[in-house]
Amino acid sequence: MRAATPTANLIDVQALRVGMFVHLDVGWISHPFPLNSFKITSPQQVDTIRALGLERVRWNPQRSDLGEFDSRPGDPRAVAAPVAAVGSSPRADRAPAFTEGPPVRASVAAQGAGQAARIVDTTAEAPVARKKTAIAAPSFEQRRDALAAQRATQRVCERQFAEAAKACKQVGDLVLAKPGDARDQAEALTKALTDKMLSEPDLRIRLLTEAAGDKHSMHAINVALISLLMGRAFGFGEADMLDLGVGAMLHDIGKIEMPLRVRHREETFTPSEQDAYEQHVAYGLVQAKRMGLSAGATMVIAQHHEHADGSGFPHKLNTDRMSLGARIVSLVDRYDNLCNPYFLAKAMTPHEALSLLFAQGKTQYDTTILSGFIKMMGVYPPGSTVQLTDDRHAMVVGVSSTRSLKPSVLVHDPKVPREEALVLDLEKSEGVGIRRSIRTAQLPRAAQEYLAPAQRVCYYFEPAGTARPAAA
Repeated sequence: MRAATPTANLIDVQALRVGMFVHLDVGWISHPFPLNSFKITSPQQVDTIRALGLERVRWNPQRSDLGEFDSRPGDPRAVAAPVAAVGSSPRADRAPAFTEGPPVRASVAAQGAGQAARIVDTTAEAPVARKKTAIAAPSFEQRRDALAAQRATQRVCERQFAEAAKACKQVGDLVLAKPGDARDQAEALTKALTDKMLSEPDLRIRLLTEAAGDKHSMHAINVALISLLMGRAFGFGEADMLDLGVGAMLHDIGKIEMPLRVRHREETFTPSEQDAYEQHVAYGLVQAKRMGLSAGATMVIAQHHEHADGSGFPHKLNTDRMSLGARIVSLVDRYDNLCNPYFLAKAMTPHEALSLLFAQGKTQYDTTILSGFIKMMGVYPPGSTVQLTDDRHAMVVGVSSTRSLKPSVLVHDPKVPREEALVLDLEKSEGVGIRRSIRTAQLPRAAQEYLAPAQRVCYYFEPAGTARPAAA
């Protein structure tokens, strides 16, 4: 028999204290915490929750460090009856205050360059794996708890991505009629994403199996998220992160009034169609001026199709004349378009896309930015289908932003139903690694059906310590 889910009690926000496990029934954009459910660990967190404008929140005594809350008769702080769920409250009007980011990671470029060298031969065999150290099989309870935690964190990431995509679409819908409101919402969304990224020392970039939103919003959020993670890795400050995120989110805003047939570049374009497509940059600058965007965000929109060697458009700028934010977005935009093209039949796996970018990196992209990108995403970015050194097939589903050489993978195991499969953490699994990348179409039929790669690659992020995958 399934155990009953513990109920949660409503409590007045003024009665909150350190040690309580609480749940915030608001959209994640409305608060600065990585998750909606967490244990309060400092008085500052208590003050932040009280500043959200909520009168009461849910808390779970069973998961708190305190004893059962003293619900004395007449105490105005407590509600006697436990509740299982509470409806959502309106979002706060303002984004949470910015938290200072980590220092510049000076070794990003150097370490990334070393990893980049591994991409040249995408089918090279890895050294034969060492004999794997015996690890005790998890008990039924351990496996059940790990699987529940795995599913819970996946749902959180998918819900937060969907909320961000919805907010991004609202920004696009406001551009023509209310450009000032569109700017405010774009900045608020960027600030919320940045606050969550900077609240944790280490993040895991997670592949989403499901993501809500139209193609344009999904592309805009993918580019904004990865660009902001790059800015974080390079130690961007508050103002630069805001410019980078807003510019990345709105980099294609000039397409909003263009005919659909010329919004997506194709190799079959005539010269006139190519010229029409390239005009979206100029149209984007018109919208940026109407919205009153900052100079930094506007620069990203103006230069996101320029290349380091001067082969881009519209002004054929080289690296020296491009802003750092534009150099990041130029690379990330290209990566996402390779993985998620308008016509899905042309899609590359993330590893193939990274390999192509590396091949072009000596000319088209800033080598420091490219090396940092490889360092952060890993040689096998989430979404890559691979063969392990023990010959099993797997799909990369998560990469630590600071330990990308050992990603987390979903392994094809015919003995375990797909819905019960535990993600394997290669960092913890001695003697097991990735041998090579493999195209989805080259996977055995059973592995294809089991791994079920999504048609479109969408990313989100989470604290690296949340629901850590299991060892082999």
